[in-house]
Amino acid sequence: MALFQSGNPTLSQKIFNRSITQDEAGTMTVRGSINKFGFLLFMVLAGAAYTWYLYYNNQQQTMVTLMWVGIIGGLISVIAISVKPTLAPYLSPAYGILEGLFLGAISAILNDAFSEKYPGLVLQAVGLTFGVAIAMFLLYNFRVIKATQKFKSVIFAATAGIAVFYLITLVLRLFHVDIPFMYDSSALGIGLSLFIVAIAALNLIIDFDMIEKGADMGAPKFMEWYGAFGLLVTMIWLYVEILRLLSRFAGRK
Repeated sequence: MALFQSGNPTLSQKIFNRSITQDEAGTMTVRGSINKFGFLLFMVLAGAAYTWYLYYNNQQQTMVTLMWVGIIGGLISVIAISVKPTLAPYLSPAYGILEGLFLGAISAILNDAFSEKYPGLVLQAVGLTFGVAIAMFLLYNFRVIKATQKFKSVIFAATAGIAVFYLITLVLRLFHVDIPFMYDSSALGIGLSLFIVAIAALNLIIDFDMIEKGADMGAPKFMEWYGAFGLLVTMIWLYVEILRLLSRFAGRK
């Protein structure tokens, strides 16, 4: 059964099925996951506020250092939680703070770079991210978009394709070979960003389904943290892609 196949690598059928076999008091609930997601989101905002503060108080060097700490530490946290979900209650808050350090830094840099051409860039990106997330939740809640197996398979394939494409461009860049539309403000570049934003948004539908089905199947209590963590991963991806898209629009002005 591939009921829990997801484009989000942190939420998968095997992990939810394996968790059921673990003996732990209490079971996962949707409300529990949402509450924990709210807490993790607060951790992200706290980390972001700090590096944002550093940038606008002439401490850019410290900010850059913390940005890289956030990138590397966040990646390690994702790998650790994905391999051992029981660590989610302990590492998820750390992941939130670490990703916040990165997001605050990159947001401050872009906000300053486009302050004249596109004032309020970051505020609009944040607003759009939450707006899209709320819209996806409503579409899922009222079953306008259903997380069918076919839907999951298509989104999973698209997400995997995007990941491979990003990996290829990263490797090429290490050899000083750039793919222009990955970084410029051309119509092709904007079209690519719109496509990726759409796929990231649709991943939220699958994440909501993962959490709901996990609660229905009686997953252990710690999986609330795991579900919240997986949802946060998608939200961060969505924000970064929306920020990239708005930056492309700003570059055309």
